[in-house]
Amino acid sequence: MTTPPTPTNHQLRLRARPTALPGPEHFDTTEEPARPPEDGEALLETVYVSIDPAMRVWMNEDPGYVPPIEIGEIMRAGGLCRVLDSRIEGIAPGDLVATRPGWQSHPTLPADALQKIDPALGTVEDWVGPLGTTGLTAWFGIRDVGAIKSGETVLVSAASGAVGQMVGQIAKLEGCRVIGTAGTSEKCRILVDELGFDAAINYREAADLESAIAEHAPEGIDVFFDNVGGPLLDAALASLRMHGRAVICGRISQTAATELYGVQNLGLLIGKRARVEGFIVSDFADQFPEARATLSRHLREGAIKQHLHVVEGLDQAPSALAMLFEGGNTGKLVVRVSS
Repeated sequence: MTTPPTPTNHQLRLRARPTALPGPEHFDTTEEPARPPEDGEALLETVYVSIDPAMRVWMNEDPGYVPPIEIGEIMRAGGLCRVLDSRIEGIAPGDLVATRPGWQSHPTLPADALQKIDPALGTVEDWVGPLGTTGLTAWFGIRDVGAIKSGETVLVSAASGAVGQMVGQIAKLEGCRVIGTAGTSEKCRILVDELGFDAAINYREAADLESAIAEHAPEGIDVFFDNVGGPLLDAALASLRMHGRAVICGRISQTAATELYGVQNLGLLIGKRARVEGFIVSDFADQFPEARATLSRHLREGAIKQHLHVVEGLDQAPSALAMLFEGGNTGKLVVRVSS
């Protein structure tokens, strides 16, 4: 039998920490032969890498709840990979695995870093979004942390983004009225016409955010799912009804900001008996299989859809990350590394 040639592992490594938006100038490109797997490892070919707001936080010297990406280290990123060679029982060449490959084309990773995906639950694209971290974040964030109830009004910021689009559709399935915010008229149209939101607000065109929210929710909102932070969070806190909830998932408007916005309406939570709560999706890891099974059923029935924004080529990953903070994507943003 002819031994297949060793693939070249193309990598993007952090060159410098950005002070604002990340870009190609913050990364170096390197190449080296892919490392053959040892016992308990698999050699992979990256298919998709996910582009997420948290990646910009990881580039900081002190990101907070996780260790930073060190200078010279391969850029950290989640994704989906195809197995080329395996020394792991139960994982064979040709299998697809969810993992954190980083920005590299042919990583070699240990068994405990890999999750073999079940193709019966959905497509590769489903696993990079609704069945992956994106969908699970939306599922547990709005249902468990937000504790939504049928008949409530839900406001979702960055609603046309990866998590936001899932949150709105899940809330609709639970019988809620859902309002989304987005930055263009086209994104707002997609929210209402294609994803089933009840209303959408173009925050860039709104002269007053509180008034814009009140136009669609004159009696206020029960739950705010926040991916943005900043002035929009302030407006939503002012719009909460009695016993309202604000779920803090992200703060993309502040992640790359040189000057942080000071939230002013926290005092209103006292009289409203409202709460603000952040969460990390891994807190719910023991419930992932059950949630995936339900999300898979909704996908098959067409009750949940995904907008996927695909950028081609690993070398475009730095530009894609910058695009995320400029609002250039619609839906889940990924880089396709191989077909």
